[in-house]
Amino acid sequence: MSTLYDAVRTAAATLAAAGVASPDADALELASFALGVEPAAIRRAMVLRDPLAAGAAQRFGELVGERALRIPLQHLTGRAYFRGLTLAVGPGVFIPRPETEMVAGLAIDAARACGATEPVVVDLCTGSGAIALAVADELPAAQVYAVEKSEFAHAWAARNAAALGLALDLRLGDATTAFGDLLGAADVVVSNPPYIPLGQVPIDPEVADHDPQIALYGGSADGLAIPLAVAARGALLLKPGGVLVMEHADAQGESLPRALAATGSWHEIADHLDLAGRPRATTARRAD
Repeated sequence: MSTLYDAVRTAAATLAAAGVASPDADALELASFALGVEPAAIRRAMVLRDPLAAGAAQRFGELVGERALRIPLQHLTGRAYFRGLTLAVGPGVFIPRPETEMVAGLAIDAARACGATEPVVVDLCTGSGAIALAVADELPAAQVYAVEKSEFAHAWAARNAAALGLALDLRLGDATTAFGDLLGAADVVVSNPPYIPLGQVPIDPEVADHDPQIALYGGSADGLAIPLAVAARGALLLKPGGVLVMEHADAQGESLPRALAATGSWHEIADHLDLAGRPRATTARRAD
């Protein structure tokens, strides 16, 4: 009978050969899911060279085979981790990325610093609800609003809000026209909008073949048409002095701030690096 250690190491090698970027972490997560235990328990069992039961070995092998075909890890396990939250995800919704945790952090910091007892935070293009729910979780006093255009993604966000028991005003609609009842009322507007330039196909099959296109492409050759339209809505929603936080591609660290400055709606425009040192998000303050 194979040990869990051997099975996980073999799985990692299989995933590495298939071009998976994080084979060790993915193998561990798949083992955790297949056995129904926490990753820490998997690590202990690996150290102790615990045997792997036949049924679990078969299930684990099937999952590894699917992951080797570059089916997203999160589609196989049905879960994604985001700033301490476990979110339900699957086909039809953009999988939240680790770098977006920093974007959520910028929004949370801005809400804390605004001076309001119950800061109003609006998440435009919420997808799975990751950013909005992180804000609601870490700032319980905040009034959090979120909107999503895709019916599929909206359903995932609603499911996550219900499962986590977090207060969230979630709406189905277009981020560029949403929240007519909140004009001039928001302290913070945050968004991870579609921003990939048209014609630029993502390299990773997990993204190109499985993330919904509505969540990927920014509507123009530079990828900024949709982000700027979302930012324009944010300018209407924010109080004077309110803060916009917007994620962007690593190649847009200069172009997005420059485009925002050209509108005349923003000042104190700054760009921020993610943990990998790549340009990732722009913050701007609504002009008076």
